Parts: sequence; C-alpha cells; structure tokens
Amino acid sequence: MLCLCFQGLKLSRKRKKTLPRELLAELPPGRAGPRRSRPAQPGLGEAPAAKKNKIKMVEAWYMDESQEDQRAPHRLQPNRAVSLEQLRRLGVTYRKLDADNYETDPCLKEIRKAENYSWMDIITIHKDKLPNYEEKIKTFYEEHLHLDDEIRYILDGSGYFDVRDKDDKWIRISMEKGDMITLPAGIYHRFTLDENNYVKAMRLFVGEPVWTAYNRPADDFPARKQYMKFLTGEAQ
Repeated sequence: MLCLCFQGLKLSRKRKKTLPRELLAELPPGRAGPRRSRPAQPGLGEAPAAKKNKIKMVEAWYMDESQEDQRAPHRLQPNRAVSLEQLRRLGVTYRKLDADNYETDPCLKEIRKAENYSWMDIITIHKDKLPNYEEKIKTFYEEHLHLDDEIRYILDGSGYFDVRDKDDKWIRISMEKGDMITLPAGIYHRFTLDENNYVKAMRLFVGEPVWTAYNRPADDFPARKQYMKFLTGEAQ
C-alpha cells in the first residue's frame, strides 16, 4: 500500500518518482518537511485520498481584525493566503489522511507508532453532543498555549485553528475531514467551529493527556521560550 506524507511539504519514505504523474502535479512545491521543536519522526499520510484526480489540501489565510462572529472566515480583502511552507516555518505540521477508514488505516497506525501517540479519544463538538457547549466554545477560542504538542485529526465536519505568526498576526487554518494538524508546544493559538457548527475530531497525545491551557500572557513557560528560539532559528 502506498502511503503519502503531506507533512508540511515533504513526501517521506516513498520516492516521488514512484507516484503517478497526475498525483505529482497536485503536490505543492517545496523543499522539505516541517521542522519542529523536537526532532520529527518519519510520519506517513494516507493513500486512498490520492486515488482521486485532485487532493484538497488545507487552506490558510491572514485574518482581518473584525470582532464579529468568530465562525465567519475573516479573510482580508484582498485575501492574503498562507502556504504550507509558511506554516512549516511556524512549526505547524499538516498531514492528509483517509478519515473514512480511520479505524483500520495502516498509515494512521504508522504515524501513531512513529510519533509515539499512545493515547487517543474522539470528541464531537456540537450543541447536542458536547456538555457545557457554550462554555467550551468560549474556552476553546481564548488565546492560549500548551506545554505539549496539540494533535487533532478531523474525522467529520470542519472548523478553524488560528495561530500567531512571528509578527504576532493571526493566521486562520481551515480544517476539514481528513486533515491532521500538529501545533507545537508553546505556540499561541485558539479554535472555533465554522458556520457549520459541527466537528468530530480525534485527539492524540504522547502518554497520558494533559489538557491544561495557559491563556496569554504565558511567556515565562519553558515551552514558550523554546518555541521562540525555534522561530528565531527559522527566521535566519
């Protein structure tokens, strides 16, 4: 089985020349996969989605400063798109997987083994499914950081992860079914549903989960200081 890793911009393990020409045409240009605050293990993405003529990759853009409905796209006018390479430079890892077969997907299994994602659960964010829904939505949208990487795999529905760039500007990442994202420890971020008001996501963790979020300002934590060193290295 052919597994692809859209881990930032890199295909791992399988050489590009083994891929069908029409698939190569769909891959974004670039030179390397993501660098993270800790050494990246070889991760594999999913192949069945690649059987289609087109692969819909994650979309990201700089946000406007409107304080209206957080679920709206909030694109600048004109739109200012953000590439996978730009996300990589922020330490954000992206993979495209086959969410229809997540329970038996060998590529997901290999990712979990390579990254040591030993813990997993599934969360559904919808007013009829999540206890204390309104309170949780507000909490998710508070700007915060974690002391560990945050890994989310969208199994159904959609939503937005917002992350700060090196100049403290908000970038909105549109997450849909099949998208897996890893936000590095120490990055300021937040999450919201989009206008569909529904998402089902897998949460992955190394070891026992620690859900503590530290709202901004949280610059004195070692994880934040390490992340800032990472950004400085990427800028050079």
